[in-house]
This record gives sequence, C-alpha cells and structure tokens, in this order.
Amino acid sequence: MLQRIQTVYLLLSALALVGLYLWFPVVIDAAGAIVVEKNEPLLLGLLIGSVVLTLVSILNFKKRQLQFVLNRLNIILNFVLLGVFVYRSLSISGGTLVSEKGIGVLIPIISIVFLALANKAIKRDEDLVKSVDRLR
Repeated sequence: MLQRIQTVYLLLSALALVGLYLWFPVVIDAAGAIVVEKNEPLLLGLLIGSVVLTLVSILNFKKRQLQFVLNRLNIILNFVLLGVFVYRSLSISGGTLVSEKGIGVLIPIISIVFLALANKAIKRDEDLVKSVDRLR
C-alpha cells in the first residue's frame, strides 16, 4: 500500500535530500579556498546512499519491520552527513555568518524529522496488525 502516510514522509525526506544536492552551495572561506563542495565523494556518497535507502524503504512497504530498520539506518546516515557538514562548517573562519556557511547544512535535520515521523507511522501500523492478530 503505497498510499500510506509513511510513504509521504519518506518521499518528503528523499525530496529534501535531492533538493539539498541541487541547492547546496559551494562553501568558500575568506581566503577563497573551497571548503565544502557538493561533488565531493564523501558528501555525494552520503547523499546518494541516503536517497537510495529511502527509495528502497518505500518499495519495501509490505515488510514493515525491514522498512523500520532501513529508516533507522537512514537516520544514522543522515546524522553522519550532518556531522560532516558541521565539522566542515566549523573549520571556516568568520564566526557564524549564515550567508557564508549556508543554511543548506540544516536540511539533513529536516530529513531526520521526516524519517522519524515515518517510523512512528510504521510502528502504529505494526501495532494495529498485531492487535488484529491477537483478536483472531
């Protein structure tokens, strides 16, 4: 059943990460050196891995437990992505100027929220199925 609410949450999470890749600026420090670039292998791998995990989770809609585990792994992957962004942002000189560091580094947090909401909905569905099985 692809029309469940967790599918919408997972699609929003994937769209946020794709939007992050498309919108993410190249972060340049005061000296003109590139600090973070969107085509960097580490960032590109984490972004693609997270989007692929989300799409695999959407396609495993019949296996709720697997979907739940894949979303947990995706949350961990997004935390790693956020950690990379924060680490790189802290290496830029100039304080906490948002225009210099970019607001795009907060998009993994939005993705994590959508993944947590999807897991909550999956848990609710699983509890409903267990309660119906108990009645039989």
